[in-house]
Amino acid sequence: MSPSLESILQHPSIWRGNQPAQASEAALPTGFAALDAVLPGGGWPRGALTELLIARHGIGELQLLMPALARLSITDGWLAWVAPPYVPYAPALAAAGVDLKRLLIAKPTRPDDAWWAAEQALRSGSCSALLAWLRGADERRMRRLQLAAETGCAWGVLLRHARAAETRSPAALRLLLEPAHEGLAVHVLKRRGGPVSQPVIVALWQADEIRWPKRQASVLSMAQS
Repeated sequence: MSPSLESILQHPSIWRGNQPAQASEAALPTGFAALDAVLPGGGWPRGALTELLIARHGIGELQLLMPALARLSITDGWLAWVAPPYVPYAPALAAAGVDLKRLLIAKPTRPDDAWWAAEQALRSGSCSALLAWLRGADERRMRRLQLAAETGCAWGVLLRHARAAETRSPAALRLLLEPAHEGLAVHVLKRRGGPVSQPVIVALWQADEIRWPKRQASVLSMAQS
């Protein structure tokens, strides 16, 4: 390789496909140092779609998101939740540091309306983050969400069943979550950069930004929405 080409490749704005992406202002720290260490840019990707794949609700998937959501709620725009499967539990959200006045909840009755609402929230430029539980996912619909997140420079999070791990996805980041001792095992299925061979073990109450008690109320109540 010529010295001139090597000097170009060493520039911080150049990313090689076999390397993790460099730190970026677009990344939002997760609040968990071990997870930030393996995510491109050192956190959740803003202006992109993240998939969280879970076998069942309530294993800690929302606690994983709370430090970042709390930070966004007091600094940057609205938090939109579309079609949550249970009623959000306001006291737990407030205890996690989320400003409830910045939270918008949409519960469309039709799947098509839920996809439309999620896309509009991401595209609007007014929402810093979207959490969506959507039925009828396909690559076309998800690509529209990815493009909407890019347009609105928003952090989009789509929560899907773990079996979706076998399907293709345009999401920039895909994580498979499994219960682990006192926390979660986070498998990085897709990221910009090289593969991650081992899961990251996250202790949910040891966030950098928010200290979690070992026993706390669920962020989603058990009453079906």
